[in-house]
Amino acid sequence: MSDVLLAIDQGTSSSRAMAFSPEGTIIASEQQPFEAIYPASGWVEHDAEVIWATVLSSTRSVLERLHRMKHRVAAIGITNQRETTVVWDRRTGAPIHNAIVWQDRRTAEQCRKLAAAGLEAELTKKTGLRLDPYFSATKLAWILDRVPGAREAAAAGKLAFGTIDSFLIWRLTGGRLHVTDATNASRTALLDVRSVNWDPSLCEMFGVPATCLPEVRDSAGDLGTTDAGVLGEALPIRGVAGDQQAALVGQACFETGDVKSTYGTGAFLVLNTGATLVQSHHRLLGTIAYRLDGRTTYALEGSVLSAGATIQWLRDGLGLVSRASEVEALAGSVTDTGGVYLVPAFTGLGAPYWDPDARAAIMGITRATGRGEIARAGLDSVVYQTHDLIAAMAADGARTQVLKVDGGMAQNGLFLQRLADVLGLSILRPRITESTAFGAACLAGLGCGIYRSVADIARLWQADARYEPRLDPAMRRRELQGWESAVTRARGG
Repeated sequence: MSDVLLAIDQGTSSSRAMAFSPEGTIIASEQQPFEAIYPASGWVEHDAEVIWATVLSSTRSVLERLHRMKHRVAAIGITNQRETTVVWDRRTGAPIHNAIVWQDRRTAEQCRKLAAAGLEAELTKKTGLRLDPYFSATKLAWILDRVPGAREAAAAGKLAFGTIDSFLIWRLTGGRLHVTDATNASRTALLDVRSVNWDPSLCEMFGVPATCLPEVRDSAGDLGTTDAGVLGEALPIRGVAGDQQAALVGQACFETGDVKSTYGTGAFLVLNTGATLVQSHHRLLGTIAYRLDGRTTYALEGSVLSAGATIQWLRDGLGLVSRASEVEALAGSVTDTGGVYLVPAFTGLGAPYWDPDARAAIMGITRATGRGEIARAGLDSVVYQTHDLIAAMAADGARTQVLKVDGGMAQNGLFLQRLADVLGLSILRPRITESTAFGAACLAGLGCGIYRSVADIARLWQADARYEPRLDPAMRRRELQGWESAVTRARGG
């Protein structure tokens, strides 16, 4: 009977369970999609009970297969959509409101009021973040203010707040453990990322009672044991990280200056800054990359709100394709966009703009524009947004020559070549493309002793494909100028 590492990967549009061998081979996998809820313009919610049901079903399915194959689960690692906010009753475990998703912009006005009061500088200094609806604190405050009796119940210690990892651990352990890891805690806007403690003044700023917050633990180590009645056996949970930090681990970005970009529903560029928390002067985020053995490693991050979500819209909103995988062929049927630019600000723009009021637009359409040009403009929109993040990092003094990529869009060769061309960088796709789930498995492996150090994980990383820039620099500049103009107009300029 051989040992495997089980990753629970709870994402924005699906929940997955994946079992890996210690060498990184996928042994078994199960994925279950679920629908988002859109109560109003710019609002995005999930039913937390649906999330739990899909996690439970996919995990049980993988465990059944592992038992048939005579594999033993050494440890579980959890990775999750970050910032998404759940509040539940400590006695019953039932959520008191739908989960408010990271993409949600309903608290934009509250963020503007706090910024107008001059509070952003203090927040950024302590958390590395910005005053933006993206983060959990204002979502939590919104739930406490809108659900009758919630604020009083929270103050009395009757309610628990958590990002998705914390909610899952609570459920998996039968309500015995209310914890989170440092990476997820760093995305709430309530954590002092230097001391790695909840900050009383930040709690006061957002009107959040500390009694509802989870205990913060390292990203690898003892994070509880599953209740035997939940999964059929007691299994150790030994690794937890938010999805982008898990992908950083899965991509073996352990050296200062290593950078990866994950293309899922959104796109997230994360650069390892070592023991230094970089205070960005170009609207990027300082955050915790991971915390191991009580030592914190930091990162500089840029967030694109709509990447794979743009491809989903081309499929579901416009009906250009029947499957997302068909976009590459459709976009490749034309040589360029014909001057068309798509700015996918469906729920505003993330870094480096942080404009919750920007709205999506397609510009430059003529009678010659067809399905291919629009599909190519959709792919290019993700490329251009990635360029904006790379440029902001360079302006902060973090320059790179190589970018590691993963996520669903990393399977699209046309997209990766466009990334290389527009960014002027070498693009590397790894052999293990499921970097997020593998990163969670790696943290579990560290936590249970299968890996002795991050060096053991780094030795597993191999490149599957490499893309080099070949676009004429003058053409690159013209394309980027067109993109800058389109973004200005989408922002009302």
